[in-house]
Amino acid sequence: MGVCGCGKSTVGAALARAFDVAFIEGDAYHPAPNVIKMSAGEPLTDDDRAGWLHALAREIAAARARGEGIVVSCSALKRRYRDLLRQADPDLRFAHLQGPRGMIAARMQTRIGHYMPISLLDSQLRDLEPLQPGEAGLTLDTTQPPDALVASIIESTDRKD
Repeated sequence: MGVCGCGKSTVGAALARAFDVAFIEGDAYHPAPNVIKMSAGEPLTDDDRAGWLHALAREIAAARARGEGIVVSCSALKRRYRDLLRQADPDLRFAHLQGPRGMIAARMQTRIGHYMPISLLDSQLRDLEPLQPGEAGLTLDTTQPPDALVASIIESTDRKD
């Protein structure tokens, strides 16, 4: 979880490979109206995100029902979004990738072919509710290389903190 450009897709895909489980790119689940809105530099509302979050929750629930692991990249900016996803799997854990705004903005400027403009970074930072006490997961510093972040997630999973 985390704001746009924090490395969710890179770290998520690497983590899925490490665990040999499916990887779900959350951005691919946004309906066309959401993509159009974001492409135009308009932040999504809670209502805009609702269908997207429910689609991801269905994928999480299906994996749980099959007894399979899954890694999902999803901004999950607000506690209520994470609570909705947790309803699909109470054992769901979050890795919150966070870093300096300048570094994240620089990453976004180098992305090719992504619909999310850098102008939406500040709205995401405003909406972000970091993991709270009682939420399963950990917060990681994205100034660290992706391999180190993946190793930290694996280590925390082994500890079941």
